[in-house]
Amino acid sequence: MKIAVCIKQVPTREWQPRLNDDKTWIREADASFEMNEPDAYALEEALRLKEKHGGEVVVCSAGPSRVAQVIREALARGADRAIHVEDDGLASADAFVTSAALAGAMKDERFDLVLTGLQSDDQGFAQVGVIMAEKLGLPHATIIMEVQADAGALRVKRELEGGWFQWVAMPLPAVLTIQSGINQLRYATLKGIMAAKKKEIRKTQPAPPTGASAGKQKIVSLYVPEKGKKTQMIGGSPAEAAKELVRKLRDEARVIQ
Repeated sequence: MKIAVCIKQVPTREWQPRLNDDKTWIREADASFEMNEPDAYALEEALRLKEKHGGEVVVCSAGPSRVAQVIREALARGADRAIHVEDDGLASADAFVTSAALAGAMKDERFDLVLTGLQSDDQGFAQVGVIMAEKLGLPHATIIMEVQADAGALRVKRELEGGWFQWVAMPLPAVLTIQSGINQLRYATLKGIMAAKKKEIRKTQPAPPTGASAGKQKIVSLYVPEKGKKTQMIGGSPAEAAKELVRKLRDEARVIQ
C-alpha cells in the first residue's frame, strides 16, 4: 500500500504570538515551530498500516525552507521519503492554495491512500484534505477514528456529534482526515534520526495559483486576545439573582443554552 501523509509545520503552542508590522501574520523570525499535532496522528496511522500491509509511506508538506525540520522528523519516525512543495507564500496560504500545491505534487504518484490531520493548529479550517480530495478526484471521509484496510477497500469509523460514531465502507484510492487521539504516537529513535539523513526529499515548486487553485480567503488583520478581569455584582433576592445569573450566562456569555 502506497500511502501519502500531508504534514504541516505550525508555531509551537508554548510560543507567545507576535504579529508582523502589517498585523496580517505572525513574526516568523521570532517563532518556534513544530509538527501539527493532528498530522502527527495521521503519520502514525500511516506507519501502522504499512507495518500491517506493507508498502511505502511518503510525507508531503507545503511551505518555506524551514518546513524541512518537520519533514526530517517524520522521516525519523519511519516515513520512507518525502515531497516538499517549497514556496515562502505557502506559509500563510489558505486551504485552496495549499491543497492545489499538494495535489499538484502528488497527482503523478498514484497513491492508494492519502491521509491528513483533521485540521491545523494555526488556522484550523479543516478544509485542505477535503479540497485536495476533490482536486485529485478521490472519495474522502473526515474525522476518522479507526481505519481498516482489506482487499483494495476501506472501512473507516467517523466521529459524529453527541457521542455518536459512523462506520463507512469506501473504495481505494481515497483521502482521509484523521482525528487526534486515534492512536498512540511513537517518537523518533536515534537509529531513525540517523537513517532520516539518507532518505530522499524531493523538492518541487507549486504552479502559479489561477482559477480554481487561486486563494479564496485573505487575512485582513490579526490581533492577540486581550486579557482582563471584570466583576459584575448581581443584587436582589437569591431567586432573582439566580434568574439574572442564568440570563447572563445564556444571553451574554453564551456558555449555556
